[in-house]
Amino acid sequence: MDTPTERIQEKVGERELESIPVGAKVSADKVSGVEVEAASEKTPVYTQDKISVEELKINGDDLVAKVKELIHESNIRRIILKNEDGRILIEVPLTVGVVGGVIGAALFPVIAAVGAIGALVTHMTLIIERKE
Repeated sequence: MDTPTERIQEKVGERELESIPVGAKVSADKVSGVEVEAASEKTPVYTQDKISVEELKINGDDLVAKVKELIHESNIRRIILKNEDGRILIEVPLTVGVVGGVIGAALFPVIAAVGAIGALVTHMTLIIERKE
């Protein structure tokens, strides 16, 4: 009967390799010719960006125009819209990937929602987070 500590021989390619039990000491001549592939792990580097927060008091009429203007800026990270009581009505994270021609198609629902909120609420606070 075979046990895990017994030596087992198996053919690999043209030469015969000898299996060594776990915990056994191995001499250098048995290890010669073994190729080891080093696995390189890339550690992501996190940078701490400076973020500035700007608050604007705005009317419902000017809201859509201001949001469209802000969407076209590349350093905007997030737009938050609050009512007079300080309750968040909508929070829109903006990514760098939303640049160029896809702005209109990707953010049309957001602009429509902001327009609907602007029609219902007269005075609100627009909070803009910018990456510097």
